[in-house]
Parts: sequence; C-alpha cells; structure tokens
Amino acid sequence: MDTQDRIDSNKYASGMSRRESLKWLGLLAAGSAVSLSAGCTKALDGSMSKAGHWPDIDIAPVTGKGYGTDPNMVLPPESPWPLTLTNAQLTLVAILADYIVPQEGNNPSASQVQVPSVINEWVSAPYNGQQKDRVAILHGLAWIDDEAALRFETNFVQLNSEQQTAILNDIAYVGEDIPAQFQRISDAFLRFKNLVLGAYFCTPQGCKDIGYLGNVPIAGDYPGPSDEAKAHLEHVLAELGLSEYAYKD
Repeated sequence: MDTQDRIDSNKYASGMSRRESLKWLGLLAAGSAVSLSAGCTKALDGSMSKAGHWPDIDIAPVTGKGYGTDPNMVLPPESPWPLTLTNAQLTLVAILADYIVPQEGNNPSASQVQVPSVINEWVSAPYNGQQKDRVAILHGLAWIDDEAALRFETNFVQLNSEQQTAILNDIAYVGEDIPAQFQRISDAFLRFKNLVLGAYFCTPQGCKDIGYLGNVPIAGDYPGPSDEAKAHLEHVLAELGLSEYAYKD
C-alpha cells in the first residue's frame, strides 16, 4: 500500500448522529473530572517546562450556546453548537485513539465505536472545562504533526506504524523522569488518553469489554449475593467494628 492509499484508508468518517454524540458527551461528562458547568482541568500554563518545541497556533474561541442549567441528555437538541475539528484533525484523532484502544479479537477499536466523534463533540462544547481541554488537545495534535515533520519530514498520518510508534513512545508516559522536551506534550496527551478511554467505556461495546452488565433483568427469583460476596462483606464489617449491625437471617 503506497502513502496516499494509506492516508485514504485512514480517513475518519463519522458514523454517529449529533444526537448520539451529544448523548455520549453527557455520559462522558458524568464520569469525567470535567463537568458541563465548570472547568477543573489543569491548563497548559507557565508552570510546565518550556523545553523543546511547542506549536504557536491561534485557537478560535467557541461561541455556541450551551444547554442551560437543565439539559435533557436523553433527547438532546440536534445541534446546540457547531463541531470544530477539521477532517484532518479527526483523522489524526482516530489514528491516535486506535493506538490507545486497538481492535483486539471481537473487541472493536476506538474509532470503530465512533470515539473521535465524541472527542469532537467534547472539544467543541462551549463550557469552561471542555474549552480548557480544547486548548490542550489542539496544541497536542499540532505538536504531534510538528514532531513528525521534524523527525520524518511529513505529517503523522503519512508515517508508517513504526515511525508513529516511535513518537508515541516518547509522549505516552508522565513522571519526573520524562525528558524536559516531552513534559508538556505528555501532559496534553495524558488528557487526550483519558478522554478516549472515558468515551470508549461509555459505549455498549466498551462496557461489554470490561464485563459491566448494567441494568440487566434477572429471570426468576433474585438469587442473592454469592457466598464469596457475603464473606467479603463480613470481613469488611469486622474490620470496621460493625459486625453487630450486619443483617442476619
């Protein structure tokens, strides 16, 4: 497969409606450190290392209106704000997301369950927390393309898997031992990974992957907790000095 064929095959096309992506946005917000009302994500500020290159990009503010104080996440409005990621950015998001959650056996990859569409919805939402993530993620995407150009004289999508992995291995971890030139991008990429994983495990396929059953009806009489579960509970109650308050048959 030549370079252009590889690029064309990697182009991401959303198979998710706006109502669906808005629904997953709400689920992601419910389980995320960032809500739909106020931001608490650490911004890329002056406390981070200035070593290495960092993209100087002009990020236009999002001006769309939000849901208000009482959003309906079951039947959200069709298009409360415009989506902002370009096709090239979405394709890059899809490739990165599939490195984070690749297809394994019967478990689909992140892009196969439309995680990039949810990321697009997230960074396009006009809320303080999502907009902080927007700054981090857009800078991160630009840095990855800049790094690909510095190392291999082309953008990330055009690289082969070995070249892509070489870049990601340098930014996939955080900690004091990370080289200074990768500290800022590592923080941005960590937030991106968390959003990808959060979005993936909000999907039915992701829930199945981790064995989460959710609200599944039980046929017949409720069998009660297993002996193992009851033994664990009794052990915890004993440690807390609460055994005398435990329910006894």
